[in-house]
Amino acid sequence: MSFDFALILVIGTLVTGLIWAVDAIWFAPKRREAVAGAVDTEGGEGGESTAAASGPQEPLLVEYARSFFPVILVVLLLRSFVVEPFRIPSGSMLPTLFIGDFILVSKFSYGLRLPVLDTKILDTGEPKRGDVMVFRYPRNPSEDYIKRVIGLPGDKVEYHNKVLYINGKRISQMPAGHYIDSYGQRLNMRLEDLDGVKHDIILNPAFPGHDFSVTVPPHSYFAMGDNRDNSNDSRVWGFVPEANLVGRAFLIWMDWDSQESRVRWSRIGSVIH
Repeated sequence: MSFDFALILVIGTLVTGLIWAVDAIWFAPKRREAVAGAVDTEGGEGGESTAAASGPQEPLLVEYARSFFPVILVVLLLRSFVVEPFRIPSGSMLPTLFIGDFILVSKFSYGLRLPVLDTKILDTGEPKRGDVMVFRYPRNPSEDYIKRVIGLPGDKVEYHNKVLYINGKRISQMPAGHYIDSYGQRLNMRLEDLDGVKHDIILNPAFPGHDFSVTVPPHSYFAMGDNRDNSNDSRVWGFVPEANLVGRAFLIWMDWDSQESRVRWSRIGSVIH
C-alpha cells in the first residue's frame, strides 16, 4: 500500500501547530489567570511561592504538540524545498545506480513546488541533458521514477543500433569493459558522452535494438535508463511532463546490498553523474 508522506507531514504540521496556537491564544492565558487567582486566595509569602513554582499545568496533548511542531515543520520544509531521500528499487539505472542505493535529490534544481499540490511557486532551473532525474511516473503519479534526461523540449531523439542521435548528432560511445549481472550474464558496458556528461551504460548483446525517432513536445522530456535493454522508460510510456518533475539526483548517502545483507561502503558519498 502506498502513502503520501508529504501529505502526512503537512497534516502533522497543521494539527500540531493549530493545537499549540489555540492553546497559546485562548487556554494558556486562562490557566495563568487561574494560578494568579489561587495565589491571591492563599495569600501569605509561603502560599505565593508554592503556586508560582507549580505554574499553570499544561495539558499533555499541548505539550506534545509544542514539542513536535517545530520538528515536523523543519522536516517538511527541508523535504519539500531543499533535499529529499529516495531508495533505488530496480536495476534500470545500472551501472550508475545499484539496487539498494539510498540517494539524495535536490528539490530546488527544477523549481520550488508546494508539497502535496506540486504547484511550482518559483522557477529555479530546468533539467539539462544528462541529468539523473527523479519524476512522478506519468501513468501513475503516486510512483516516483528515476531516469537520465536524454531529450529536451524540441529535441529530435533517434536510436539506431543502440546508439543515440540528438538533433542529428551521434552521441559518442566508447567500449568500457563488461558488466556481470546477478544472473551471471556478461553484458557490454559503454562510456557514453551526452553533451559532456560522461557515464557508463549497459547493453545486452542478446537483446535486439528497437530503433525509433521522436520529437520531444514543449514542456516535456525524454528519459531513458542507463541499463538500456532493461529499463521501463520513455520508449515505453512516452514523455515526462514538466509538471511531474521532482528533482535532480546528486549523491549516494547510503547503500544496502540485500542479497549479501551488507553495506557497500565504497558507494557511500559517491556523486551521481
